Amino acid sequence: MKKSILFGLTALLMMSCAQQISRGEQYPKMYEEQPLSIVVMPPINQTEHVEAKDYFYTTLYAPICEKGYYVFSPMLTMEMFQSESAYDAELFIEGDLSQFRNVLGADAAMFTKIKSWKRNTAGGKLTAGVEYILRSTKTGETIYQREGLINVDTSISGGGGGFGALVGVIATAINTAATDKVVAGRKCTAFVLSDMPVGKYDPLFEKDQMKPAGKSYIKATVK
Repeated sequence: MKKSILFGLTALLMMSCAQQISRGEQYPKMYEEQPLSIVVMPPINQTEHVEAKDYFYTTLYAPICEKGYYVFSPMLTMEMFQSESAYDAELFIEGDLSQFRNVLGADAAMFTKIKSWKRNTAGGKLTAGVEYILRSTKTGETIYQREGLINVDTSISGGGGGFGALVGVIATAINTAATDKVVAGRKCTAFVLSDMPVGKYDPLFEKDQMKPAGKSYIKATVK
């Protein structure tokens, strides 16, 4: 009996290990092309919040830089996008990206689709649903893609019940209302792109192929 249980646990462990995919296996084209510079395209806003496109655009720069890539400043590229009618990224997400390589020298373009954005003030949650698509400006191929539905937890504990619980609810509502959309956007991006292979300016460049890759779609709550 004990042997059969042990055998079963061993089999489950082996299956779990077998199902684990490395970043090198999940994103082979990232390692083949090794993009150094990324241009961040204006987000494709699929929500009813008109302002989501502009504020989320500014949140993408820092998290991608922290992954070891040179990222063209959104403030500097915005004027070019508007003058070249590239502000509507919908026109380019499946189109020719060679102009961004020729004009800017970008190796890849990061597209994002904002699919949901909800604020629960009383519950202390900011929920963002975003898909990230990185395309090569050289080949036009998608070299990285991942989507996340991320809850940014802004709740504050008042301690105990009664009056303390009431204080906690009030504090949570104030904190959620005051939480900058940029902060929430950055946390969402950083979490979803956590398994993205790092760029040249990261110490682990060309050394993270064997690290585990995440699921293509994830749900999570982050503080």
